Amino acid sequence: MSDRLILASASPRRKELLTLAGFEFDVVTSSVDEVIDPELKPHELVISLASQKAKAVALKYNGRTVVGADTVVVLDGKILGKPKSEQDAADMLKALSGNTHEVYTGVYLVNGEKEKGFFECTKVNFCELSDEQINAYVATREPMDKAGSYGIQGKGCVLVEGIEGDYFNVVGFPVSRFCREFDKF
Repeated sequence: MSDRLILASASPRRKELLTLAGFEFDVVTSSVDEVIDPELKPHELVISLASQKAKAVALKYNGRTVVGADTVVVLDGKILGKPKSEQDAADMLKALSGNTHEVYTGVYLVNGEKEKGFFECTKVNFCELSDEQINAYVATREPMDKAGSYGIQGKGCVLVEGIEGDYFNVVGFPVSRFCREFDKF
Protein backbone atom coordinates (compact mmCIF):
# COMPACT_ATOMS: atom_id res chain seq x y z
CA MET A 1 0.00 0.00 0.00
CA SER A 2 1.20 3.47 -0.86
CA ASP A 3 2.56 5.79 1.80
CA ARG A 4 1.26 8.84 -0.05
CA LEU A 5 -0.84 11.44 1.69
CA ILE A 6 -4.61 10.91 1.72
CA LEU A 7 -6.89 13.89 1.18
CA ALA A 8 -10.18 13.27 3.00
CA SER A 9 -12.10 15.72 0.83
CA ALA A 10 -14.00 15.68 -2.45
CA SER A 11 -13.25 19.36 -3.06
CA PRO A 12 -11.75 19.87 -6.51
CA ARG A 13 -10.19 23.10 -5.24
CA ARG A 14 -8.31 21.36 -2.43
CA LYS A 15 -7.17 18.67 -4.84
CA GLU A 16 -5.90 21.30 -7.28
CA LEU A 17 -4.04 23.27 -4.59
CA LEU A 18 -2.32 20.20 -3.13
CA THR A 19 -1.29 19.19 -6.65
CA LEU A 20 0.09 22.68 -7.35
CA ALA A 21 2.13 22.43 -4.14
CA GLY A 22 3.74 19.25 -5.44
CA PHE A 23 2.04 16.68 -3.22
CA GLU A 24 1.24 13.20 -4.40
CA PHE A 25 -1.91 11.96 -2.72
CA ASP A 26 -4.98 9.80 -2.95
CA VAL A 27 -8.48 11.15 -2.46
CA VAL A 28 -10.70 9.23 -0.05
CA THR A 29 -13.88 11.05 0.87
CA SER A 30 -15.28 10.78 4.33
CA SER A 31 -18.86 9.63 4.79
CA VAL A 32 -18.94 10.82 8.40
CA ASP A 33 -22.07 12.61 9.60
CA GLU A 34 -20.60 15.94 10.65
CA VAL A 35 -21.37 16.88 14.23
CA ILE A 36 -21.72 20.64 14.53
CA ASP A 37 -21.44 21.95 18.07
CA PRO A 38 -23.19 25.36 18.16
CA GLU A 39 -21.10 26.34 21.20
CA LEU A 40 -17.86 26.31 19.22
CA LYS A 41 -16.29 29.47 17.85
CA PRO A 42 -15.75 29.44 14.05
CA HIS A 43 -12.05 28.55 14.29
CA GLU A 44 -12.85 25.71 16.70
CA LEU A 45 -15.69 24.47 14.49
CA VAL A 46 -13.59 24.20 11.31
CA ILE A 47 -10.88 22.28 13.18
CA SER A 48 -13.53 20.00 14.69
CA LEU A 49 -15.11 19.27 11.30
CA ALA A 50 -11.72 18.75 9.62
CA SER A 51 -10.79 16.40 12.47
CA GLN A 52 -13.98 14.37 12.09
CA LYS A 53 -13.32 13.88 8.36
CA ALA A 54 -9.63 13.03 8.76
CA LYS A 55 -10.16 10.62 11.66
CA ALA A 56 -12.99 8.77 9.88
CA VAL A 57 -10.74 8.10 6.87
CA ALA A 58 -7.66 7.39 9.01
CA LEU A 59 -9.50 4.49 10.69
CA LYS A 60 -9.43 2.64 7.35
CA TYR A 61 -5.86 3.59 6.39
CA ASN A 62 -3.64 2.91 9.39
CA GLY A 63 -0.08 4.14 8.94
CA ARG A 64 -0.90 6.71 6.29
CA THR A 65 -1.12 10.45 6.83
CA VAL A 66 -4.64 11.74 6.27
CA VAL A 67 -5.56 15.41 5.89
CA GLY A 68 -9.08 16.72 6.42
CA ALA A 69 -10.25 20.28 5.85
CA ASP A 70 -13.36 22.37 6.30
CA THR A 71 -14.14 25.97 5.35
CA VAL A 72 -16.82 28.33 6.63
CA VAL A 73 -17.74 31.92 5.88
CA VAL A 74 -18.60 34.08 8.90
CA LEU A 75 -20.49 37.37 8.76
CA ASP A 76 -21.09 39.24 12.00
CA GLY A 77 -20.53 36.07 14.01
CA LYS A 78 -22.99 34.02 11.93
CA ILE A 79 -21.74 31.04 9.95
CA LEU A 80 -22.83 30.96 6.32
CA GLY A 81 -22.61 27.44 4.92
CA LYS A 82 -23.42 26.20 1.45
CA PRO A 83 -26.72 27.54 0.14
CA LYS A 84 -29.75 25.27 0.25
CA SER A 85 -31.44 26.98 -2.71
CA GLU A 86 -30.94 29.77 -5.23
CA GLN A 87 -32.92 32.09 -2.95
CA ASP A 88 -30.68 31.16 -0.02
CA ALA A 89 -27.61 31.95 -2.18
CA ALA A 90 -29.08 35.32 -3.18
CA ASP A 91 -29.88 36.13 0.46
CA MET A 92 -26.32 35.30 1.55
CA LEU A 93 -24.82 37.43 -1.23
CA LYS A 94 -27.12 40.31 -0.32
CA ALA A 95 -25.93 40.07 3.29
CA LEU A 96 -22.26 39.99 2.19
CA SER A 97 -22.73 42.95 -0.17
CA GLY A 98 -20.70 45.97 0.92
CA ASN A 99 -19.49 44.19 4.06
CA THR A 100 -16.37 42.50 5.39
CA HIS A 101 -16.56 38.87 6.43
CA GLU A 102 -14.11 36.18 7.52
CA VAL A 103 -13.28 32.90 5.87
CA TYR A 104 -12.01 30.20 8.22
CA THR A 105 -10.44 26.96 7.06
CA GLY A 106 -9.54 24.26 9.52
CA VAL A 107 -7.02 21.58 8.59
CA TYR A 108 -6.36 18.38 10.51
CA LEU A 109 -3.58 15.84 10.02
CA VAL A 110 -3.74 12.29 11.39
CA ASN A 111 -1.28 9.41 11.21
CA GLY A 112 -1.88 6.72 13.81
CA GLU A 113 -1.60 8.33 17.24
CA LYS A 114 -0.07 11.50 15.82
CA GLU A 115 -2.55 14.35 15.23
CA LYS A 116 -2.29 18.05 14.51
CA GLY A 117 -4.87 20.70 13.71
CA PHE A 118 -4.70 24.36 12.76
CA PHE A 119 -6.83 27.04 11.16
CA GLU A 120 -6.36 30.07 8.95
CA CYS A 121 -8.59 33.16 8.81
CA THR A 122 -8.82 35.64 5.94
CA LYS A 123 -10.90 38.82 5.87
CA VAL A 124 -12.79 39.46 2.64
CA ASN A 125 -14.26 42.81 1.61
CA PHE A 126 -17.23 42.55 -0.73
CA CYS A 127 -18.25 45.18 -3.27
CA GLU A 128 -21.65 46.80 -2.99
CA LEU A 129 -23.82 44.53 -5.17
CA SER A 130 -27.05 45.30 -6.99
CA ASP A 131 -29.92 42.80 -7.10
CA GLU A 132 -29.17 42.37 -10.81
CA GLN A 133 -25.53 41.46 -10.12
CA ILE A 134 -26.57 39.01 -7.41
CA ASN A 135 -29.23 37.36 -9.59
CA ALA A 136 -26.86 37.11 -12.57
CA TYR A 137 -24.20 35.46 -10.42
CA VAL A 138 -26.68 33.02 -8.84
CA ALA A 139 -27.91 32.14 -12.35
CA THR A 140 -24.40 30.84 -13.16
CA ARG A 141 -25.00 28.12 -10.50
CA GLU A 142 -21.43 28.68 -9.26
CA PRO A 143 -22.57 29.66 -5.73
CA MET A 144 -24.48 26.45 -5.12
CA ASP A 145 -21.65 24.28 -3.77
CA LYS A 146 -19.65 26.94 -1.96
CA ALA A 147 -19.64 28.20 1.61
CA GLY A 148 -20.97 31.74 1.64
CA SER A 149 -22.38 31.28 -1.88
CA TYR A 150 -19.34 32.48 -3.82
CA GLY A 151 -16.09 31.28 -5.28
CA ILE A 152 -13.29 33.86 -5.30
CA GLN A 153 -11.37 31.74 -7.83
CA GLY A 154 -14.23 31.74 -10.34
CA LYS A 155 -16.89 34.14 -11.56
CA GLY A 156 -17.23 35.34 -7.97
CA CYS A 157 -13.92 37.18 -8.28
CA VAL A 158 -15.83 40.26 -9.44
CA LEU A 159 -17.75 40.39 -6.15
CA VAL A 160 -14.60 40.86 -4.05
CA GLU A 161 -13.12 44.30 -3.48
CA GLY A 162 -10.10 43.02 -1.55
CA ILE A 163 -8.78 40.59 1.02
CA GLU A 164 -6.57 40.66 4.09
CA GLY A 165 -4.75 37.37 4.49
CA ASP A 166 -4.26 34.18 2.52
CA TYR A 167 -6.05 34.12 -0.86
CA PHE A 168 -5.85 30.32 -1.07
CA ASN A 169 -7.58 30.05 2.30
CA VAL A 170 -10.60 31.74 0.69
CA VAL A 171 -10.39 29.24 -2.18
CA GLY A 172 -10.66 26.50 0.47
CA PHE A 173 -7.19 25.41 1.53
CA PRO A 174 -4.36 27.47 3.09
CA VAL A 175 -1.71 25.67 1.08
CA SER A 176 1.32 27.70 2.19
CA ARG A 177 0.52 27.24 5.87
CA PHE A 178 -0.26 23.58 5.23
CA CYS A 179 3.21 23.03 3.72
CA ARG A 180 4.87 24.54 6.80
CA GLU A 181 2.71 22.56 9.23
CA PHE A 182 3.15 19.33 7.23
CA ASP A 183 6.95 19.72 7.35
CA LYS A 184 6.75 19.92 11.16
CA PHE A 185 4.31 17.00 11.36
